[in-house]
Amino acid sequence: MTDDAAPAPQRALLVRSVAAGGIATITLDSPGNANALSTELVRQLGAALGSALADPGVRVIVLTGAGRVFCSGADLKEALGSPRAAAGMLAEVIRALWDSAKPVICRVNGAARAGGIGLVAACDIAVAPVTATFAFSEVRIGVAPAVISVPCLRRMPSRAAAEYFLTGVVFDAGRATEIGLLTRAVLADDLDAEVGRYAAMILRGAPGALAATKGVLREVTAEPVASELARMAELSGSLFGSDEAREGMTAYAEKRDPAWVAS
Repeated sequence: MTDDAAPAPQRALLVRSVAAGGIATITLDSPGNANALSTELVRQLGAALGSALADPGVRVIVLTGAGRVFCSGADLKEALGSPRAAAGMLAEVIRALWDSAKPVICRVNGAARAGGIGLVAACDIAVAPVTATFAFSEVRIGVAPAVISVPCLRRMPSRAAAEYFLTGVVFDAGRATEIGLLTRAVLADDLDAEVGRYAAMILRGAPGALAATKGVLREVTAEPVASELARMAELSGSLFGSDEAREGMTAYAEKRDPAWVAS
């Protein structure tokens, strides 16, 4: 008997991971849609993080993106059809980054928007070129920076958070450094050297001591990150399913202002 069933299609590889010299470099590799946080990309990112964390040879994790954009935030095309799909998965990835016993450096290769900034904030050290830009664009498509508020509000002063969460305005890498989202902004040509410098310094620390130090850093707030992430994931899912979100994402796709923007 012959089997005429067609083989299952292979999933596109949207996240790549390479380990060498004690450093695992995890790259968001979907430049065609600006490394948007689709459920499949987030799933692969979570798997890559899990592998790096479980590998005893990995001492430092570097998170970066392929192309000119680090991460554009939610995959809005997908979110229109499945508004709740990615929120819980993103919350788990952010928790894994934040709670990682191994230091995580974010090599912010370009612009970051919305959920992409949440990934930046969840990392221990973040370095970007001075040309990189940032924006919490959620309110402009009818949602809120819910899940990502958990790490971001642990990095940013409340006044700065209010300014950028509420306006959705774009700000530069210098300002991102001032308000704690970045560790350092450097010339584009110096990005790799600066990330390498931080990784080399971390590798000089003892693994157990580094893990303990990360525990100290996590304990500065009383509210558990996991419970806040779960609550914010629920809020994010409900907002992405709202009429405002549908209008905002449709307007984005149609390259027009949403209905609540005055003409």
